Amino acid sequence: MVKMLHEVRVNATPAKVFAALTTSEGLRAWWTGDSVAEPRVGSIAIFGFSNRATVFRMRVSELVANERVGWECLGDAEEWRGTKLAWDITPEKKKAATVRLVHGGWKNTEGWYAVCNTTWGALMHRLRDHLEGHAPGPIFKGFI
Repeated sequence: MVKMLHEVRVNATPAKVFAALTTSEGLRAWWTGDSVAEPRVGSIAIFGFSNRATVFRMRVSELVANERVGWECLGDAEEWRGTKLAWDITPEKKKAATVRLVHGGWKNTEGWYAVCNTTWGALMHRLRDHLEGHAPGPIFKGFI
C-alpha cells in the first residue's frame, strides 16, 4: 500500500487547527465550500465538488481533541475507497503547531494518485493560510 505525506507548520493553536479539520465551518474555509462535518466519531463528513458531480464521504474514525483527526474514505471515488486519512497536530512554541497529514491505503501510484498528492500539498498551504488569518477561502468553491 502507498501513502501520501504532507506537513506544514502553522502559527495557530492546536485547538484552532482541530476546529479547522473537524467542523463544517472550518473545512469550508480552506477545502471545499460544500463541506458538512461534525466532530463526532462515527459521523459521516460529506465533501462536494462541482455541484456534487463528485462527492467524498468520510467516516470520522478517530478524534483526540487538539491532537489527531482520523477519517476513512467510504469509496465514492473508486481509487479513494478504503483509504485512510490521519491528521496529527503537534504543539510547538506558544500559539504554533505542526500539522501532518498521512493519506494511506492507496493501492498504487497510478491513476489519480499524483493529482491527489499534489492537491493535498496545495490544500495544506491553504489550511495554513486560513489558520494564520490570510482568509484565502476554499480551494474548491463547492457549488459552482
